[in-house]
Amino acid sequence: MSNSSISDPAPAWLDKGDNAWQMTAASLVALQSLPGLAVIYAGLVPQRWVINSMMMVFYAFAMVLICWVLWGYKVAFGEYMIPIAGIPNTVTRMSDELQQSVLPSANLTQNFPQATMIYFQFVFAAITLVLTAGGFLARMNFRAWMLFVPLWLTFSYCIGAYSLWGGGWAFQMGVLDYSGGYVIHLSSGTAAFTGAYWIGPRLKKDRERFIPNNLPLMMVGAGILWIGWNGFNGGDPYAASPDAGAAVLNTNICTAASMLTWTLLDTVVHGKPSIIGSVNGMITGLVGITPAAGFVAGWGAIIIGACTGAIPWVSMNIAGKRWSLFRNYVDDTLGITHTHMVAGALGGFLTGLFATAPGVAAFADTNPGGAIDGNGRQVWLQIVGALFIWGWNVVWTSLIMLFIKYVCRIPLRMSEEDMLIGDDAIHGETAYCFFDNELSDTVSGPQVIEGKHVRSTADFDPPPNQGSKIESHRKEL
Repeated sequence: MSNSSISDPAPAWLDKGDNAWQMTAASLVALQSLPGLAVIYAGLVPQRWVINSMMMVFYAFAMVLICWVLWGYKVAFGEYMIPIAGIPNTVTRMSDELQQSVLPSANLTQNFPQATMIYFQFVFAAITLVLTAGGFLARMNFRAWMLFVPLWLTFSYCIGAYSLWGGGWAFQMGVLDYSGGYVIHLSSGTAAFTGAYWIGPRLKKDRERFIPNNLPLMMVGAGILWIGWNGFNGGDPYAASPDAGAAVLNTNICTAASMLTWTLLDTVVHGKPSIIGSVNGMITGLVGITPAAGFVAGWGAIIIGACTGAIPWVSMNIAGKRWSLFRNYVDDTLGITHTHMVAGALGGFLTGLFATAPGVAAFADTNPGGAIDGNGRQVWLQIVGALFIWGWNVVWTSLIMLFIKYVCRIPLRMSEEDMLIGDDAIHGETAYCFFDNELSDTVSGPQVIEGKHVRSTADFDPPPNQGSKIESHRKEL
């Protein structure tokens, strides 16, 4: 490619509409992480874990971007090296950013610059690590998280992305994953499940009583997540195409059906509709439709939504509470195993059943659709793809955790003392600063716990008698 074609402000290959939509879609996905999931996590955890939860999200977003432009993008979407990975390389030169986007191993070109594709794929990589963090909250050592992010991105996410999207073996076989049901959600759910096992559980008191500190804040994040998914699924045709519109509509149909199914089950079984339960149902619907979004018809989206509202509900509320594996060994803080691993695998399987030939063709794929259109082989391909992503992530998440713990000598879990204190011990900050810190320290004096300087306990405890009043009120309710 000549320098003149790179520097041309309006090259012949550029479609301004496609480029504008792709950048908009990428920005919507970025908002799902910052602030979307950051404030969902902050609202769902007790007050002393707000800062740490948001910081895990914030750090992952930044670290993934640097790794992505230095080597990650080319491993996931570059030229063929092996069936599961492209050749590592940087994409930091101006010529990298201005040239036409090409996915060489998949033999695909797009009508926008490579810079747009790099950023669009980055926000998907970032949100995968952000979702994984939801399983580790309230006890993972932050230094271990700092090392886990680049390692897992490199050896897990990039491999899945190349295999299913970048032109690798699963792409060539015909496994369908419209926008990341496997690459993002199944992988993050599996990593959360596996990593939670190696890290170990939260404090006993947190497992027994993990009270959300701000449900309205959680709902703000949930709204950002839902609407941001229009870019998540609507951006994956890589064009402002009819199929992008179908993907957006189906995304919302499935999400509504899933949320309503989960809420109905809460009402029937527990006697009351739960706002947290409804958000879980919303998330499982978003996850379940992701591998199918532009492939299925509207009726297929409703069926998928009913399934993703029901099966993950059973997984979380019955298996998750009764199975000894979850009660004794795997402490997945926010249930990412159920909302992403279970829902992602389920959505991928149902894609094999309900993908339509016209929907797949509108996506510019030559696959003849799913079982509903006579291609029963697609069901088995979807199972193979799911097993690969699941197995690869169990193995590599385990290897990375063991490397951090035994080779790098960094504890995976915080100390008991840090877990008792939370944000102030780990970051020296608290979430809700409705007091004068200097005055508080002057009047009450500092406290020292195990050699760590923290603010007076008066800053954290409720006013005199307030705790007993609150507990009395709960009993009355």
